[in-house]
Amino acid sequence: MRKFLLPLVALGLSMSVSAAPLTPKEAWEKIYPEVEAQIKAPTFRDRDYNLLDYGKRSETPGFLYTEMINSLIDRCSKEGGGRVIIPAGSWLTGPITLKSNVNLHLEAGATLLFTSDLKEYPLVLTRWEGVDCYNYQPMIYAYEQTNIAITGHGVIDGGADRTNWWAMCGAHHFGYQEGMVSQRIGRPLLLEWNEKEIPVEKRILGDGYGMRVQLVNPVKCKNVLIEGVTMLRAPFWVMHPLLCENLTVRGVHVQNDGPNGDGCDPESCKNVLIEGCFFDTGDDCIAIKSGRNRDGRRWNIPTENVIVRHCRMENGHGGVVVGSEISGGFKNLFVEDCIMDSPELDRVIRIKTNSCRGGVIEDIFVRNVQVGQCNEAVLKINLVYDKKEICQRDFYPVVKNVFLENVTCNKSKFGVKIEGFEDRCNINNIIVKDCTFNGVTTDSNSIIGKTEGVKFINLKLNGKVVK
Repeated sequence: MRKFLLPLVALGLSMSVSAAPLTPKEAWEKIYPEVEAQIKAPTFRDRDYNLLDYGKRSETPGFLYTEMINSLIDRCSKEGGGRVIIPAGSWLTGPITLKSNVNLHLEAGATLLFTSDLKEYPLVLTRWEGVDCYNYQPMIYAYEQTNIAITGHGVIDGGADRTNWWAMCGAHHFGYQEGMVSQRIGRPLLLEWNEKEIPVEKRILGDGYGMRVQLVNPVKCKNVLIEGVTMLRAPFWVMHPLLCENLTVRGVHVQNDGPNGDGCDPESCKNVLIEGCFFDTGDDCIAIKSGRNRDGRRWNIPTENVIVRHCRMENGHGGVVVGSEISGGFKNLFVEDCIMDSPELDRVIRIKTNSCRGGVIEDIFVRNVQVGQCNEAVLKINLVYDKKEICQRDFYPVVKNVFLENVTCNKSKFGVKIEGFEDRCNINNIIVKDCTFNGVTTDSNSIIGKTEGVKFINLKLNGKVVK
């Protein structure tokens, strides 16, 4: 079985030495262009491998094109790379494995529709809610590959609904019925294995455990591009880049109202650009992660250097989120020129973690974001998230250096809502400047617990300047 490698040098990632916090002006003018310059989309050999040139459509109902697609990807990679083209039409398939130097390109009118037959999904090494394990292979998966892409104007359809994958979440309103195999079986066990530090090679899930799969999951890959495609009906998280470096997600349309239907969750990744995307999700639109509890601290690999720009968010628990599986820490988030608007969007910028996690979350810069409405708060920082989680609770996270500038919102319950620890000050240097929040139904911000350096500079709530 494959094993994750522990040293930080495996991907050139390292924890940075703490220094005096940069001002937003310094960060946008100095750090932002440096991060942007490090992110370059991969290029590919000028050679096309059209699926219909290497096989033909089947007349058999329910025929799976899994072997045909994977064989062509393998051939393309071995011959030096290029584009594997999925032509127009609907292609029912099992899990697809991407290989180095291959661009999986979906033509306009093409749909990759994934089967819900669990027998088609072998076990592979992945991470589930921040915990390492062997589980069913994600629908599009890559492990230790370089220069890979998913592009085009076609559709990647996970085929999930309340009759199959979604019911496995264990919630009755998603189709679960008593006695079904669901994550009610596998999830508590996996979290227990993490707390007890059970070796990863013994954390074998699959049949009988009810653990859903990600739609797209590149693991330990370098130079990754996801561009132009539409992604629908994922069983679980939609895009989950894990331990990747140099990642571009551009112009992707995500519509997924299933349980835990996060749009894009880069985890322990370095140098990430998410731009020009649309998110309408059943959970967080973008959620930045770095491992859960003991696994996250053992790896100790942060996500760092993430740019989110020109995106549009509608439904979701949060627009741009850090956490909650963030034990490895996080550094350098730049969010700009985004539009968010929905009564079903709970928060705009959200940081969620707890005393099971540990880790330092720092240097978050947000500017020029327009919000029509959100349900709870424009900025939500929560260090007491998921109070019922069973874990060793003496790993206190730190959140510092969070800056919002020129963010407007027309309707919300709170402008800023912060929930810190009552017995220690782990939230520091939070500045909201030149922002306007109208239609705030509580007519106030809410700060609970100890904080230091929370400042409102020319913040207007319902037309009044807050000091």
